[in-house]
Amino acid sequence: MRGDEAKNVCPGINLVQVPVSRDKADLNVYRNAGSEVVAILSTKGKCERASIDEVYLDLTDAAKEMLLESPPESSEFTFEEATKSNILDLPSDVGDREENVKAWLCRADANYQDKLLACGAVLVAQLRVKVLEETQFTCSAGIAHNKMLAKLVSGMHKPAQQTVVPSSSVQDFLASLPVKKMKQLGGKLGSSLQDDLGVKTVGDLLGFTEEKLQEYYGVNTGTWLWKTARGFSGEEVEDRLLPKSHGCGKTFPGPKALKNHSSVKSWLDKLCEELSERIQSDLSCNKRVAQTLTLHARASKENECNSMKKFPSKSCPLRYGTGKIQEDAMKLFESGLHDFWGSRSARWSITSLSVTASKIFDIPSGTNSILKYIKGPSSNASTAILDSSSTPELTPFVGNVTQLNIADFHEEQCEPSSIKEECDNSISATQCRLIEGKGAPKKLSKVQGTGSILKFLSQSQPAQHEKRNFDGLICSHQGPESSSGASVAEQ
Repeated sequence: MRGDEAKNVCPGINLVQVPVSRDKADLNVYRNAGSEVVAILSTKGKCERASIDEVYLDLTDAAKEMLLESPPESSEFTFEEATKSNILDLPSDVGDREENVKAWLCRADANYQDKLLACGAVLVAQLRVKVLEETQFTCSAGIAHNKMLAKLVSGMHKPAQQTVVPSSSVQDFLASLPVKKMKQLGGKLGSSLQDDLGVKTVGDLLGFTEEKLQEYYGVNTGTWLWKTARGFSGEEVEDRLLPKSHGCGKTFPGPKALKNHSSVKSWLDKLCEELSERIQSDLSCNKRVAQTLTLHARASKENECNSMKKFPSKSCPLRYGTGKIQEDAMKLFESGLHDFWGSRSARWSITSLSVTASKIFDIPSGTNSILKYIKGPSSNASTAILDSSSTPELTPFVGNVTQLNIADFHEEQCEPSSIKEECDNSISATQCRLIEGKGAPKKLSKVQGTGSILKFLSQSQPAQHEKRNFDGLICSHQGPESSSGASVAEQ
């Protein structure tokens, strides 16, 4: 229920409000809590952080090791939490439930795949208990032979429980599952299956041959649908503990919808400020740089409630610095609004705004800021100019996959960075092309008081290996090991 509804039926309820920052929920505490859990889970296998509170964990190797060294059927003691597992198609009589589960986990005549699942169930139970002891957080989990199945069952029994999918139960489980519940079938493709082929459940797909599905949806999608209906998925768990992108968003339902440029700019500034903080933190803590800024929005036109046209997403190269991100995001909004609006006679309203930083890459090790080579009285001034714009459910997989859920503008191109004009991100400073050099497309007028950057290069002290951020981009150089390094740069 929503808070007001809950208070009506339970006046004494204690509703916990999440922290608020910039007039929106601040999820940093929750995000950091998820990281604590991920750190524990990743000790047992390849770990893929899928969202703020969801992780896939590949337990194949750990399960095989357990099967060789201490298989469940040979152990006198079965981990108690594992006997509380929910196993699909296993009788769930309350009186004998745990004994039935223990018997299933310890079957000597089970096939190899089910024995791996049994080991996976024990491993996940141990991890969940460890998470609870060290963080006080509960997790729910799905344990299966692929990510798709683990994801589907991870939320079946909440809170603080786990569900196992034996291979023999896959067909019956999928047969009655609404097609819209499947990953990637909740949108247009799922609607097409329902409207064009009359497919309501995943089981209905079994009535179509692979060739027929390919005829309707193409070779790749047709084959994927055919395999999905049979519970097959070849998607592997990626070894990734950090998020692939950073996003900040806010919805504006009903009367809260944004209806003018000033209100949109006000909210975009807040969202971009938060995004800037997060990518700057990622750069400082994890040495990662985001390269693309994307704006998403939901909008409607007055007197056109049934309009199906969507507000287009817009992207541009990401420039570090809060002011630059805010400026670029507003340009992206104007561009998207022009495409969405068309005629300027209609009024519009925005019901959702979000900005995302993506295409995040690690900074190569051993990189150096070009400022390291600048010395003399002018260096402080140079530094000030360059730095002035800177601002400051979890899822395991064991050949099987387990999923755990924590706690229940027209200008399409934004301006490139001033630094990037001279050298690409993370390339050697000696590779930066001097504009005055031979073959330059045009000669710039000389400004009084300027000099070649080589004038400021130190030829005596070897540079230390370090990484520095200025204007959000990095020029890298290993640093001269001796004075000969300066002559190389000069050449």
